[in-house]
Amino acid sequence: MTHPIFARWPAEHPDRLQLFSAPTPNGVKVGIMLEETGIAYEPHRIDIMANESHDPAFLALNPNGKIPAIYDPDGPNGTPLALFESGAILIYLADKTGQFLAPDPNARYETIQWLMWQMGGVGPMFGQLGFFHKFAGKDYEDKRPRDRYAAESARLLGVLDARLAERAWVMGDDYSIADISLLGWIRNLIGFYEARDIVGFDRFAHVQRWLDAGLARPGVQRGLAVTAA
Repeated sequence: MTHPIFARWPAEHPDRLQLFSAPTPNGVKVGIMLEETGIAYEPHRIDIMANESHDPAFLALNPNGKIPAIYDPDGPNGTPLALFESGAILIYLADKTGQFLAPDPNARYETIQWLMWQMGGVGPMFGQLGFFHKFAGKDYEDKRPRDRYAAESARLLGVLDARLAERAWVMGDDYSIADISLLGWIRNLIGFYEARDIVGFDRFAHVQRWLDAGLARPGVQRGLAVTAA
């Protein structure tokens, strides 16, 4: 492999898909997807607290300096593919394996719609709430930013709860990349971010049931542990 990333993080198994990630809500999406699909891969933990995602070698793979990113030596048409943005990676892996994204165009685009909803709403809002509720932002005297993100996070949970009221998964009976994209974020919100009470999470019984079912999946359990240690 000649990509600059491998000068910093060498591949022991260069024939496998290479994952560069960390155990964040965005990072675990790809680990879960890889474990659920059974693709052979090699994980590399990127220490974001040590700013490794801004190492020149990593920036050669993802100029945006964020995890996760992948390098697939067996990409489309047999050519290597470097890819970043967790949502794009989920779609790519779904297409590569034929799993967790329906081939029917209507269902496919509806699934992608919910994936984009997570990327554009749930992730940014939950992340901001985490900052203002648990991290440096909690020391700000002005609580309006925290309250704004708490209210918007609760609204988003209400949207998801209504969606799941008569469905096992976001897309009905079929577990999909929409679920995979959300599991780490909901888990993080009420766990690591300690925001269960501030968003009134116990109101959202359908979300809790869905979360329990998702976290019980062996592939999810394995995926959450990828790059965790």
